[in-house]
Amino acid sequence: MGVVMRFRPLGQAVCGRIALPLPAKGTACTHRAIPRAPGAGSLRPNSPEWAQGIMVRMRAVVQRVNGASVTVDGQVVGEILGEGLCVLVGVTHEDTREQCARLARKLWSLRVLADEKSCSDVGAPLLVISQFTLYGDARKGRRPTWNAAAPGEVAEPLVDEVVAQLRSLGARVETGVFGADMKVSLTNDGPFTVLLEV
Repeated sequence: MGVVMRFRPLGQAVCGRIALPLPAKGTACTHRAIPRAPGAGSLRPNSPEWAQGIMVRMRAVVQRVNGASVTVDGQVVGEILGEGLCVLVGVTHEDTREQCARLARKLWSLRVLADEKSCSDVGAPLLVISQFTLYGDARKGRRPTWNAAAPGEVAEPLVDEVVAQLRSLGARVETGVFGADMKVSLTNDGPFTVLLEV
């Protein structure tokens, strides 16, 4: 267990990755150490996430759909018909293959289909698409920043690993094309959308 102490503007400090008021001038910080969340120790000092006290993890936006497809250069490269899930997957700098496996198991068993069924219950397909913009930060200014998104050489094999893990569980998975300009079409059934972090 470690403690991070970094002084911030506006009279706050990050203690154990939680923003706390600074002690009065001339006194010591007496805040009790707060255990780090799993993976927090691997965040790079002085990275935007570390400085802001933010824990960033692998993300997926899951939409229950009645059909979905993804097109690249006018050609359909991935399509599912009928009931299933369209999953946008975002990868950050510190993500691992173990997180890919956890996400795949969660997606396969998530009970969000009709009658509270999961894809594993009814054999419903999934359309998995990489989506770095899930880490867009627009809290300041009008233009989002993407500092928390992993670069392509890190993200692509991990998105592929999520797909591979799903298929190893027995799922039928369609995909987009990593890094391509993709057009995604879907019918959101509900609408029903959930955010997962692992």
